[in-house]
Amino acid sequence: MTTKPKVLIPVALGTNRDGDLADAFQAAGADTEQVPLTALRTGERSLADYQILAVPGGFSYGDALGAGRLLGLDLAGWFGEQLQAAVAAEKPIFGVCNGFQALVRAGLLPGEDRKAVLTENLSGRFECRWVTLDPVNDTSVWTKDLREPLRCPVAHGEGRFVAEDLGEVEQAALVAFRYLDEVGQPTEAYPANPNGSAAGVAGVTDSSGLVLGLMPHPEDHIVARQDPLRGRASGGNCLPLFQAGVAAVAG
Repeated sequence: MTTKPKVLIPVALGTNRDGDLADAFQAAGADTEQVPLTALRTGERSLADYQILAVPGGFSYGDALGAGRLLGLDLAGWFGEQLQAAVAAEKPIFGVCNGFQALVRAGLLPGEDRKAVLTENLSGRFECRWVTLDPVNDTSVWTKDLREPLRCPVAHGEGRFVAEDLGEVEQAALVAFRYLDEVGQPTEAYPANPNGSAAGVAGVTDSSGLVLGLMPHPEDHIVARQDPLRGRASGGNCLPLFQAGVAAVAG
């Protein structure tokens, strides 16, 4: 019997989407474990024991000091060596919403000392709506086999991706997803782009293609019945995204 890949889902105070993320990876063929950060700090669990790291959404530590900042400091400070070892071992790493913010804060995205931040939505308010995403990166292990747009919801107040040099990020092919408008074009316009990210950037990868972060919640659309439009809008469910990550490490 083939052993299923193991996915580590770290849980901090305020994290609230870990269960959904676990369901998505299990549907994709993996085993998951939701582990409190305290268990990682004490050595009860180690990233070395897992094949994938998936950082969930929510409001870690109440987003004190800014979205994902304290969780990012935890990841870089407490587990920096483990993260670097995971990258060196070519383990896929995934971050969604607050988890994406934390990976950016920890310096894993966009990577190579490129400066970026996820800041307040241009609307000035929390946005909760469904969006359509264009997978534009064919080098990441997570997205290289995606052939159609994806639909999933967003739920964030600080999701606008701002890079010190967006041109460099784009030239390095690190943009993974863009928001699409109703005619299937990348957009900066509200509400199809809920936060106002320049060039419609919804998610990015690092240069290795192993680390992926995005603001929308693909874990909340892994079966057709979860979509309120149920096939009446272009774009499929997001299960293939999770299947790709699992397939990258499956024996």
